[in-house]
Amino acid sequence: MVKAVAVLNSSEGVSGTILFTQDGDAPTTLNGNISGLKPGLHGFHVHALGDTTNGCMSTGPHYNPAGKEHGAPEDEVRHAGDLGNITVGEDGTASFTITDKLIPLTGPQSIIGRAVVVHADPDDLGKGGHELSKSTGNAGGRIACGIIGLQG
Repeated sequence: MVKAVAVLNSSEGVSGTILFTQDGDAPTTLNGNISGLKPGLHGFHVHALGDTTNGCMSTGPHYNPAGKEHGAPEDEVRHAGDLGNITVGEDGTASFTITDKLIPLTGPQSIIGRAVVVHADPDDLGKGGHELSKSTGNAGGRIACGIIGLQG
């Protein structure tokens, strides 16, 4: 069993923790708790770089080792880092579990050292018709992020 964690921080009062686990070649499971967000849907992605020197802007694009278009987590054509949306309740918190096979914690496609990013707006899952739909899901600004690191 491999475990990882990302601690989210932002200048906008958003905070949270995302725990990652992977058992052998099984899909990776994320368990997250985030607070300080506006209610509704927020795009949630693994980004390519674990660099926060310029806040969440320096985390690069969505993690996309196969060079595909943006899509929904259940789509065949999608970035590996496309994890869809998280739902935030009226109290400003989100608790969620995501299981995904394209974000392993080991091997050449490992997401260790990359970043998770919470976006300001809903991800249209590549189906919105906006000029950014096929690259970012038109999910808006990056309001919180954290680097994915190994956990003991």
